[in-house]
Amino acid sequence: MLFWLTEFSDGGDVFNLFRYITFRAGGAFFTALVFGFIFGRPLINLLRKRQKNGQPIRDDGPESHLETKQGTPTMGGLLILSALVFSTVLWARPDIQYVWLILFVTVAFGLVGFADDLAKVSKSTHKGVPGRVRLLIGFVIAGVAGYWAMYLHGAADVDTLARLTEAGRADEHTALSGRLAFPVLKDALVNLGYLFVPFAMIVIVGSANAVNLTDGLDGLAIMPVMIAAGTLGVIAYAVGRVDFSQYLDVHYVAGTGEVLVFAAGLIGGGLGFLWYNAPPAAVFMGDTGSLALGGALGAIAVATKHEIVLAIVGGLFVVEALSVIIQVLYFKRTGKRVFLMAPIHHHFEKQGWAEPQIVIRFWIISLILALIGLATLKVR
Repeated sequence: MLFWLTEFSDGGDVFNLFRYITFRAGGAFFTALVFGFIFGRPLINLLRKRQKNGQPIRDDGPESHLETKQGTPTMGGLLILSALVFSTVLWARPDIQYVWLILFVTVAFGLVGFADDLAKVSKSTHKGVPGRVRLLIGFVIAGVAGYWAMYLHGAADVDTLARLTEAGRADEHTALSGRLAFPVLKDALVNLGYLFVPFAMIVIVGSANAVNLTDGLDGLAIMPVMIAAGTLGVIAYAVGRVDFSQYLDVHYVAGTGEVLVFAAGLIGGGLGFLWYNAPPAAVFMGDTGSLALGGALGAIAVATKHEIVLAIVGGLFVVEALSVIIQVLYFKRTGKRVFLMAPIHHHFEKQGWAEPQIVIRFWIISLILALIGLATLKVR
């Protein structure tokens, strides 16, 4: 909304600052951060009051969790989502549909996670909304987002076409609709047609559930999510500018630069939440947060045409999800386990690693993967 202040600008005053995405991204970051600090403790107190027993702990999980995590309230993702939505709506340009697309996915998956958390808390069981129901709703949400993104990739306004024509790339933007781009390779586009929609559905739903599986230790999921969001935000800013995309030789996607504002809000809200989620956690994000944030990462990747890069940047989430898939399939086939426990962070717990040791090492891995993902912008 604050972007409207540019209407009062003559080009040389303070209102002109609101034209710059980087300035508004900084504003979104600090707004979300302060929001988290102000409302974090009151929300936790409210959740403690409403959730007498806290989040139900699985009996088949690590034994230490039954003692250390019992009674900790969940649904802390409400703090992240509130800070994120408020800061994004306040600072982002309201006429950029990519922002609304990503907000739609984030809030919709957040509602699914909230229903799941509510069912668990009210019934005092780790079983919430049936998995198949969650997947079905998730695919419906992702299907809408995939079709929406496909439409936006094929649309371009007069100003965008003028900039592309000036840069000698007039046909590039409309050629993106329904196509899959590959990192490193120049001008490598595979025309999926309407198959792009189910592909986008898999990316978004897969990302949401991978982050959900990663959220098993204090602070484990939120920092890699922030690292991935920051990386994808930089990528969105680069591919959303004609000059940057031309210099880097990546596909230009008009309007995605504004996604940096969303990413900055996510980082600010995430840090505000991490203040209370750092070991020992005073609150868990729950499915409310993990599904929403994972869906957001998938939506950003789809919007920016960097779905494959997401698998690199979010490689930690991929490994966590694969560890569960491998464990289940191998156990069904042989009756034996590959890992001591899945997801894989529990495997390391069983091996005797301390929880902070696992968390910090996984953060380091996430940062390394993020740098590799950023390098794909330049390596062509």
